[in-house]
Amino acid sequence: MTHTPLPPRHRANAKSMRRVMTDAELKLWNELRAHRLMGLGFRRQFPIAGYIVDFACPEKRLLVEVDGSQHGDGGVAEADALRTRRLEEDGWTVLR
Repeated sequence: MTHTPLPPRHRANAKSMRRVMTDAELKLWNELRAHRLMGLGFRRQFPIAGYIVDFACPEKRLLVEVDGSQHGDGGVAEADALRTRRLEEDGWTVLR
């Protein structure tokens, strides 16, 4: 699988984001990490294609993004749509 290399600072950012999850992310992670979603294995704050996605199941090329209220803003929504298209072009299925 080819992917866009991730700068070291993004890897460090992903690591710190794992320590400070939103309430919604934490609730979903508690379900995903116990393989309660069809037995699939997920990783949290997963760096891919120059982005850090909330949850990823590399085996199935499935991504889950937990969007808060800030994602309803015009500029953020447009950036999210661009990000989703880019990830889908790389063969990922994105759930929001």
